[in-house]
Amino acid sequence: MPVTPVLTRRWNTANVHTLEAYEQADGYQALRQAFDLAPDDIIKIVKDSGLRGRGGAGFPTGMKWGFIPQGDGKPHYLVINADEGEPGTCKDAPLMMIDPHSLVEGIIIASYAVRATNAYVYVRGELVHAARRLRAAVAEAYAAGYLGTNILDSGFDLDLVIHSGAGAYICGEETALLDSLEGRRGQPRLRPPFPATHGLYASPTVVNNVETIASVPFIISGGVEEFRSLGRERSPGPKIFSLSGHVTRPGQYEVPMGTTLRELLDMAGGVREGRALKAWTPGGSSTPMLTAEHLDAPLDFEGMVEAGSLLGTAALMIMDDTTCMVRTALRLAQFYAHESCGKCTPCREGTTWLVSILKRLENGVGDQQDIDTLLDACDNIFGRAFCALADGAVSPIVSGIKFFKDEFVAHYTEGGCPFADTRSTVLAGAH
Repeated sequence: MPVTPVLTRRWNTANVHTLEAYEQADGYQALRQAFDLAPDDIIKIVKDSGLRGRGGAGFPTGMKWGFIPQGDGKPHYLVINADEGEPGTCKDAPLMMIDPHSLVEGIIIASYAVRATNAYVYVRGELVHAARRLRAAVAEAYAAGYLGTNILDSGFDLDLVIHSGAGAYICGEETALLDSLEGRRGQPRLRPPFPATHGLYASPTVVNNVETIASVPFIISGGVEEFRSLGRERSPGPKIFSLSGHVTRPGQYEVPMGTTLRELLDMAGGVREGRALKAWTPGGSSTPMLTAEHLDAPLDFEGMVEAGSLLGTAALMIMDDTTCMVRTALRLAQFYAHESCGKCTPCREGTTWLVSILKRLENGVGDQQDIDTLLDACDNIFGRAFCALADGAVSPIVSGIKFFKDEFVAHYTEGGCPFADTRSTVLAGAH
């Protein structure tokens, strides 16, 4: 299929992480165009483009910006969620590593639109090299007058700070991220109030994903129609999809929203040689698994809901026919139990019990009652926690039993895993 790179169009440009190379590739031209517009006009352009959050929830970006109250006398903040900790998700790290100035430029435009004079990028602690690249890009931007006071003689001031977290998955949840950024333990906040009015330091705050903000310069320079020409009506624009696991050529593939897994697998050389597709996740480990029956489902927000899953972060973990689904469910349950912040009972206690039951099945000493208990526990966990971590913990279990119940049953009727000689998992390092 024809592909027009947008977010990745500079990735093959030598040294594009430097300001000089970025400017030669038309960098910061969109910023100059943005300063010729009023802040509200930029918000309207982003609304009209249909850009939706690329961090998982898919909330309309322009609408989120429009929630920020104006003339309230409070400082406004823009916070970039770069805490990429979802198993299978790996799109923001290369974007920050290879083309950091595209994120910086998007941050300046977005900050100007929402009248924020302070911006922060909260980077996952393990992404050391990406954080270094970002800090170097920020230093170059300050030196060139793109950050600081009176940027490009526009009268607009902005300070940008790169903050590294300490590796807690829960800090990918926006309110836990804000607590961590303020120096407290990262735990989700009770909402309402929402960050739009009571965010960082109890002030109006916009929290956006890296890929979302990196898309903004293209929308300003290319226009609404060009952006909407890619993707589908309700989910327009390009998207970076991360293919990992049992695929011939894993990596980042930028294609229009609505592209199918069949098309992406064609680009990636298909499932590894000699094997067949068994299961896959459309948006990282927290989204319900799908099967080969869903190869032609459109990979956008609506298409995945219709298929019974979620687009999430567009992290496609490919599992072939050697994959043990019980072992996969266990590895993921261990991850979520380990990363639970412990604030609410359904998540803190529930994820631990899920691990315990799955271990029984994995070791061949379970029974039918264990499967029933698993489903009952998942039903009591889903939707009853402070944040979506608990929902993510139950998704692979419920979907795994839905599509592969016979495999769960075989683990206790046969006294162990029927795939013992050939089994594998794409999640060996999940915990």
